Amino acid sequence: MALVTESKKAAAVNPLKMSQPLGASYAFMGLASCMPVMHGSQGCTSFGLVLLVRHFKEAIPLQTTAMNEATTIMGGYDNLEKALINIRTRAKPRLIAICSTGLTETKGDDVEAFIKLAYERHPELNDTAVVYVSTPDYVGAFQDGWAAAAAALVAKLPRQDEPKVAGKVAVLPGCHLTPGDIEELREIIESFGLQPVFAPDVSGSLDGHIPDAWLGTTLGGTALEDLQALGGAQHTIAIGEQMRAAAAALQARCGVPYTMFDRLTGLTASDALIKFLAQLSGKPVPAKLRRQRSQLVDAMLDGHFHFGNVKVALGAEPDLLWSAGNFLAEMGAELSVCITTTKSPLLERMPTGEVLIGDLEDLERSAQAAGCDLLMTHSHGRQAAQRLNKPLFRLGIPTFDRIGNSHICHVGYRGSRNFVYEVGNLLMDQIHHASPDDWPLTPAARAAAAGLAQPAAASDDVAEIGL
Repeated sequence: MALVTESKKAAAVNPLKMSQPLGASYAFMGLASCMPVMHGSQGCTSFGLVLLVRHFKEAIPLQTTAMNEATTIMGGYDNLEKALINIRTRAKPRLIAICSTGLTETKGDDVEAFIKLAYERHPELNDTAVVYVSTPDYVGAFQDGWAAAAAALVAKLPRQDEPKVAGKVAVLPGCHLTPGDIEELREIIESFGLQPVFAPDVSGSLDGHIPDAWLGTTLGGTALEDLQALGGAQHTIAIGEQMRAAAAALQARCGVPYTMFDRLTGLTASDALIKFLAQLSGKPVPAKLRRQRSQLVDAMLDGHFHFGNVKVALGAEPDLLWSAGNFLAEMGAELSVCITTTKSPLLERMPTGEVLIGDLEDLERSAQAAGCDLLMTHSHGRQAAQRLNKPLFRLGIPTFDRIGNSHICHVGYRGSRNFVYEVGNLLMDQIHHASPDDWPLTPAARAAAAGLAQPAAASDDVAEIGL
């Protein structure tokens, strides 16, 4: 059992975590024809917008209520009302999703009452759904914001009298899953004849495609109609401890039972998912999945030589920390340093001695003290890796100095195999290859190799021994 502690520093240095509003906005981007809105100042929204643009290399729809000093003191209703009307008139989204910020949370704006009043005053809003979630950025982290947004969606939008549909499965993915991960899971679930509905579904909106026409809203994701019909699912699959609350909310509202998978990376975790899907569908495991399992086992055999006894410093959101850390431990690596961003029931079960809720300075100092061989975190860890002269495996958001982030896949048999190969190849690059400098030649040998006359000292030595 790991000891979970929190950093007691007065300020974060090179922060690891990101805010709740950003996590909620990211979740809302997994909804079709949606306009995410941060109820706060322009700076909060601009920061989140730039971060997501740099990671996905895509246009990101994100609006703000543009609070200033005066409106913060007087209350934000006027700004929220104007934002709703302008967005409805110009972008025409099916759904407007609002999250709070530290500014409006500190003021204490009653946003739910604001939305109700806006509906009463402006009947033209009746064709647009509006969802609000409280996400103060002075507590929690990115994962908490995503989880709160997902729980708000399933607690409000699904119809309670929706008839059940055989084979329909609601899938609630955590923020640690990439668009590529969700695509892989969709293919796996559909291979059993089931009909998955992902909510949110960033694989439809942030998978790096070119749209046929420009839209001011999100370019794909879970449609509003699918969210409203979510109660017709036969079962819910929640992926990540962060999604437990959302799955419980859907069960309470619509009576849909759920099963939670705390991770889907690794052989054991993937086997558990495949076994569950076979039981749920009543169908045998497809041959292609059996083949993929065999390929993963072979990859683990090939890779364990390079993972064994490698000391890893891992910094990530709790669910991503749990997923990657456990598979690394199964491959024989040692989790010497584990840094995360927020509390989670999983942290005490991590296969390490201590988990610290801290920042990237804590990761760097701890990795140096422990003599770690590999750092794993997002792109803001690159300076620490450079200072320590250690390799960095980029993991999580933001990864702004690489392309193709939408298509990274580390779940299921194929994704786990990819993880083994990617990390294993990075570790192989660190293997020392012998060169002539490892066995320095004597001056005489160097002269002989160059075809030059031997130095005088060397000639005298030869004469003395009678050669």
